[in-house]
Amino acid sequence: MTYIYGKWRQEVHLEPPHGWLNDPNGLSFFGGYYHVYFQYSPDNANGDGRKCWGHYRSKDLIDWEFTGTVLFPDTPDDKDGVYSGSAVEHDGILHIFYTGNVKEEGDHDYITSGRGANVISVTTADGVTMSEKQTLLRNSDYPDFCSCHVRDPKVWREGNKWRMVLGARTLDDTGCVLFYSSDDMISWKYDGSDCIEDFGYMWECPDVFDVGGHRYLSVSPQGLRHGETKFQNVYQSGYFLLKDGKTPSADMFVEWDMGFDFYAPQTFLDEKGRRILVGWAGLPDVEAEYQNPTVALGWQHVLTTPRELSVKNGRVVQTPVEEVAALRKKEIPVECGKETEISGGCFDLELTVFSDAPMRITLEKECVIGYQNGIFTLEFQPGADTDIGCGRKTRRARIEHLLEVRILSDESLLEIYVNGGETVFTTRYYPDGDNRSIRVEADGTGKI
Repeated sequence: MTYIYGKWRQEVHLEPPHGWLNDPNGLSFFGGYYHVYFQYSPDNANGDGRKCWGHYRSKDLIDWEFTGTVLFPDTPDDKDGVYSGSAVEHDGILHIFYTGNVKEEGDHDYITSGRGANVISVTTADGVTMSEKQTLLRNSDYPDFCSCHVRDPKVWREGNKWRMVLGARTLDDTGCVLFYSSDDMISWKYDGSDCIEDFGYMWECPDVFDVGGHRYLSVSPQGLRHGETKFQNVYQSGYFLLKDGKTPSADMFVEWDMGFDFYAPQTFLDEKGRRILVGWAGLPDVEAEYQNPTVALGWQHVLTTPRELSVKNGRVVQTPVEEVAALRKKEIPVECGKETEISGGCFDLELTVFSDAPMRITLEKECVIGYQNGIFTLEFQPGADTDIGCGRKTRRARIEHLLEVRILSDESLLEIYVNGGETVFTTRYYPDGDNRSIRVEADGTGKI
């Protein structure tokens, strides 16, 4: 296949050189580098073929090196996929944990039978060259109430113990998380589970982390009922504030991102003590709703900007890491009510709003970002012959008031940070031209 590297290729976001990218994995700072591993299907832009791990590394979160495919499905315990997982440094070695997927032949539904979900570990001294694989947990090591869907180990150090959380689906179709502990990262003991009834049938990509003096559980639940201003995607991602180590009620769940393209985030702690989140700017199982035309060019999907997490008014706030500011070049003032055209699709727009009046930002005449009466909206309004949203329509979020909007735009990606990152929208979009037209209508002042 001939791959086209120009059209819709990002300037500042991570994407695959070809094939399919999904969940960020193994996020870590180790050996002087930031490491971003990711689920990678190098053979096919639709995600078919081998399920591997690709790898990027960077010294500064700005300039990234793609080192290639570093984990392959090449043993009996991961023959059908190197699925998602995490990484943690110990004594100068990076320890990686992931789910090895196995599908047995025969008459199976692959939910209650026919699937092996193995926790596998490898180590690396340089982030690229991997040790031999060691299987730590199999289906028989999970509670009897679990289906065959147990995956996505996140491991961290807590006191003198190692902790692990896994996402799971029970036999009665309830999403849950499983907790394990270990003294040596090899032998693991089951410590219990946590779930919420009638809140999805599967919880993927769990993550337990501390920020702002509080502990949180992040999960990506599948099977939530959709609403007008929440749970609008096929699958969601969000977090709970943990109290006394337990998950509260379903109404305490806060979504990470309200846009069309966001799933499976993971966090890590860097050498500066920052809690940083990276998400997949994509979703599984959305082909019938909207598309990504880069499939025809041989590649699909992208990762979000690394986002620093903090707590404001009891809510986790996401802001692009400060290193992003080093990418800024020419500054252009925004004159409200007039159209501004800039060269290329990579820009950083900041808008400060003076009053809680209606606001409207229009990109390429079809992408409308607006606020009115407590509802913030991201909407695509296709033209007669164009649809830069490729089937994307509308996403909404309730906010108490509007103070500021920041838009990070790349060649085919928008990240919209509302009120300093209290609410975020991420979406792919696919303008045809080389330049971008921007029109801001608001009682406020802005710059690009």
